[in-house]
Amino acid sequence: MSEETKKMMYINRKAPYGTIYAWESLEVVLIGAAFEQDVSLAFMDDGVFQLTKGQDTKGIGMKNFSPTYSALGDYEVNKIYVEKESLEERGLTLDDLQHLVWEDEDEDYAEKDSIRLVSRAELADVLAGQDVLFNF
Repeated sequence: MSEETKKMMYINRKAPYGTIYAWESLEVVLIGAAFEQDVSLAFMDDGVFQLTKGQDTKGIGMKNFSPTYSALGDYEVNKIYVEKESLEERGLTLDDLQHLVWEDEDEDYAEKDSIRLVSRAELADVLAGQDVLFNF
């Protein structure tokens, strides 16, 4: 394998709780980013629920890991794609999601949005441009 950095896309399709998929995806994304990989995330289907604001897990007895998404920008993970149709099919809008940002050091650390709302067709194009896809 060459020394060049591979473009790695982590695709999240599952609801945040009830399975281990969402938590495991977040863990491997942070590990990949810590090793300076070119990491992107895509949220589609029920995976869009992983980014919703105000998650309360007390009733199910699981740790709420959703605040961890706000740390992604610190790891230079700033390409977070959310499929517009998946949001709409679940009655959600961009306003229902956490506000995830990163600081652009080339622009005096200006905060920029990490979430990119894309259509299904646009997301297909993004996925086609990746070197490695991980499905969760």
